[in-house]
Parts: sequence; C-alpha cells; structure tokens
Amino acid sequence: MSYSENFESINVDVQTGDINISDDIKREIRGVIGRLKRHVFEVNSVDVYFTDKSGKSTDAKEVGIRFGIPGSDAYASDSGDNWMELLKSVEEKLRQQLHKG
Repeated sequence: MSYSENFESINVDVQTGDINISDDIKREIRGVIGRLKRHVFEVNSVDVYFTDKSGKSTDAKEVGIRFGIPGSDAYASDSGDNWMELLKSVEEKLRQQLHKG
C-alpha cells in the first residue's frame, strides 16, 4: 500500500509495500513533518519508506524519511521492531541533520 497527500502545502509520499499502516502512524508522520519543518525555511516534499523483512530475526522493520529541502535533501533511516519508536528515532536523526545544515 502506498499513498500520497498534501500536508500543509508539502507533497508527502508514503511507500509501504504490502504493509498496512494505522491511522495512528499516519498521524505520527504528520506530526514528525510538522515538528521538523520548524527547523528549515522551506520543505518541498517528504518521502517516507516502510519496509518489513519479517524473515529477519532482529530489526525486521525499517523506516526511512527523505526531507526534500532546497539544496541537499536530508535522509535518515533506522531499523527495529516498533514503527512508532522508529519514526521517533528517524525524526531525531533528521533534526540533527537539519541543525547542521
């Protein structure tokens, strides 16, 4: 399942493969975008990637987010077992990148 939306004038593309994500996760994605966009002047787009490699014994889930900003885009990913924890981890990694830029 994949979906796109326009959130606060930002094109958001979420790629989930065969994974169905809950409304809570969709709300958290919007929250991450809202919190991170405070750190930059302009956001053109956001791409979110969910991967579930259930065959792996550890860190089967992976979340990656590309924050499309003028200049070089920021990208971060993390793997683990809980989608919400992964979104929070990736948000923090992106925040650190945006502060450096």
